[in-house]
Amino acid sequence: MLWLLFIAVVVCAGAFYMRMNARAERDVANPDAGLAMVEFGRAFPEEAIRALHSTVDNRAIFLRLHDGKAGFIQSHGSHYVCHVIQPGKVRVNGSESGRGLIVHFPDFAYLDNSFEFRTAAEAAEVSLWLLGSFSPQSDFDSPAEAGQTAQARE
Repeated sequence: MLWLLFIAVVVCAGAFYMRMNARAERDVANPDAGLAMVEFGRAFPEEAIRALHSTVDNRAIFLRLHDGKAGFIQSHGSHYVCHVIQPGKVRVNGSESGRGLIVHFPDFAYLDNSFEFRTAAEAAEVSLWLLGSFSPQSDFDSPAEAGQTAQARE
């Protein structure tokens, strides 16, 4: 009877081990963007996220933050590397495909990589976030207000 109990415990432990390995492999192959955002919130609780774009392979996520900075999350299996990027602190070049960016982080050289996005518009928007020149125009501005704003800037 004791042998039967021992065999049942070994089979249960083996099934648990195989299930956890399958889950870990699935997490490595398909990172969760929601979990990445939660991890970014834990790392930088004072930063509010306004928009995000993930790469085609979902291994990197670029964030637009509330005060003109950009955020970066890179997946390493079930772990995430999170950084806040100050405007102008990176070098960005377009890739040959037109839908990607080649990003150089002078402070974090190990993050340098080429990132492909779903569309060229996403890549262009992320490049503006990284370079610190993203200034969206409100959809609620009337044409008269937009003209006054343009005159005020001159």
